[in-house]
Amino acid sequence: MKANRPFKPYYKIFLFDFKLIFIVALISCNQKVSNKYQSKFDSDLEKKHINSTLDSFNNAAAKADFKTYFNFYTEDAIFTGTDATERWDKKDFMAYAKPFFDKGRAWNFTSIERHIYFDKTGSLAWFDELLNTQMKICRGSGVLIKQGNNWKVQQYILSATIPNPIMDDVVKMKSGIEDSLMVKIKR
Repeated sequence: MKANRPFKPYYKIFLFDFKLIFIVALISCNQKVSNKYQSKFDSDLEKKHINSTLDSFNNAAAKADFKTYFNFYTEDAIFTGTDATERWDKKDFMAYAKPFFDKGRAWNFTSIERHIYFDKTGSLAWFDELLNTQMKICRGSGVLIKQGNNWKVQQYILSATIPNPIMDDVVKMKSGIEDSLMVKIKR
């Protein structure tokens, strides 16, 4: 008969080792998933690229460089201007803008302040900016997508800013035109 030896709970050691390996593996996997996008794009570097893209985009318009300006847009881009009737796809916006560019002067916008944001993948960005323009301060906002190594404007919205102290006067000035327009749009 065997002598009574203290029972060694080997299964407990095995379970402890298994749990430890599982936890380490889980943490390791989670870090890989959360770092997945970070390793693929550097937001500071991409912001520099986008700033350069938007500044070059504005410079092309200031120089009336039609081809360069419109190459900054995606093929399915939408441009929305300051007038409620100004919403064009790229082709229609090109037709609208061509006479201005042909005269050698389009518009001259310079960014005063710009904010840029990204989705998790770093391939989609949106921005808003205050612009110094011939209309005084305007707001530009839009969406850019990364195509290869280049950022392209997919949507651009230009808005005229109105200082709050004169808002009531501006509303009175535009009411007649825009009341009619709202009736027409609702039809």
